[in-house]
Amino acid sequence: MTTFRAGAGRLAGVAGWLLGWRPDEFWRATPAELAAVLRAARGEEGAGEGGVDAAELARLMRDMPD
Repeated sequence: MTTFRAGAGRLAGVAGWLLGWRPDEFWRATPAELAAVLRAARGEEGAGEGGVDAAELARLMRDMPD
């Protein structure tokens, strides 16, 4: 049985390696955000379903200026 600690550690490593996320960026992301980014990175269909509205885009630009 995988523990939360072990699973979170692996995901943090993947997020750092694949996405270039620092630990604080990983821990601030919601599980849904991480799943969406990983689906998009794998090129899965429907990764961007639902789109992003203007308020969400402004938040993303503010929180991730780089």
